Amino acid sequence: MESLKELYRYGNGPSSSHTMGPTKAAKIFLEKYNNGHRYECDLYGSLAATGKGHFTDYAIKKVFDNKKIDFTWNPDEIKPFHPNALCFRAYDKDNNIIGNELFYSVGGGKIVTEDDFSEKAKDVYPHLLSRMEKLLKYCDKEGLQFWEIPIKYEGSEILDYMELIWNKMEDAVKRGLLAEGVLKGGLKLARKASFYYRQATNFSGPLGYTSKVISYSLAVAEENAAGGEIVCAPTCGSCGVLPGVLYYLKEVYNIPKISILRALLTAGMVGNIIKTNGSISGAEVGCQGEIGSACAMASAAATYLLGGSIHQIEYSAEMGLEHHLGLTCDPLMGLVQIPCIERNAMAAMRALNHAAFAILSDGRHMIGLDNVIEVMMETGEALPYIFKETSRGGLATTSLDKS
Repeated sequence: MESLKELYRYGNGPSSSHTMGPTKAAKIFLEKYNNGHRYECDLYGSLAATGKGHFTDYAIKKVFDNKKIDFTWNPDEIKPFHPNALCFRAYDKDNNIIGNELFYSVGGGKIVTEDDFSEKAKDVYPHLLSRMEKLLKYCDKEGLQFWEIPIKYEGSEILDYMELIWNKMEDAVKRGLLAEGVLKGGLKLARKASFYYRQATNFSGPLGYTSKVISYSLAVAEENAAGGEIVCAPTCGSCGVLPGVLYYLKEVYNIPKISILRALLTAGMVGNIIKTNGSISGAEVGCQGEIGSACAMASAAATYLLGGSIHQIEYSAEMGLEHHLGLTCDPLMGLVQIPCIERNAMAAMRALNHAAFAILSDGRHMIGLDNVIEVMMETGEALPYIFKETSRGGLATTSLDKS
């Protein structure tokens, strides 16, 4: 498995695969061919199908600045290794090609080339720990908790990175709670987090608690939709789940920062296992890979913070992914707004429920996280293409005519 730094990336929304990834690819290409007279960018598959709604071309144009670049959209052409592909070409003054590179945006802001698929991944963790079943056995044998594994293999500096990540998560919550107005893109969707938070302060008991975690998750998801800086956890589209849960638990239980950082490490181990053996890309397996993975991570973090054992943490994470199996990725107008934003809030509430359910148990259950990851991939492969971030089916084709 790769470093947790590869899982917890940060940058501007609204999409890790459609905005952050292509931005990185554009920077890589432009560094090599900065002397081009003009440029072309071909977008394929999901990047072409929903790229305009995700502001893919706008993000790339920002990188190229005043350089001339033309776009070609090929939504029906799927490249071999992943549905999110883009190709850059650079031309000289005589119209000769001086640079031509194909990139894949595989989710979570990560960019790879065709060569990367054939090369061995830069593993930080031993292969032995890349599955949850083996990780549990190892931790049982050594008397370790999940959060101790990243420190063992990445060093204590991974805690410094987690502190940076938590600071950015907190900032996104705070900004989102203050922001109001209509999100850009054409749906005319009004932000709700600020209003919901003010309403939540009027409630007491369970309703007040529920309303606050909703507000915090919405705040981050709306910041992402507005193009603000967020942390992929594990993606932009699902970025509100984990920080919403952690911010809520910190406030309610006055949890110290070091425990929050350890919860992030715990969630990171779960996310890394899903990413390694499954997928966090909506274009590849649907929203089960984004919201489902985020809910599994948040469920694990909440269970740790509430005193759960490693087996109860695994059970909670398993429920987080299992209960989102088959979830389609069908954003209206290709925007990371409907149903994406509300799904962050719903998944955050589910994560708290999973934690409670797991802690009530002794951690024993019949279906393990590893099994659910395999089923997620099987389900994702069976999902029709129209339900995998193309805006060609499901909710994306719902009529918005209110006349």
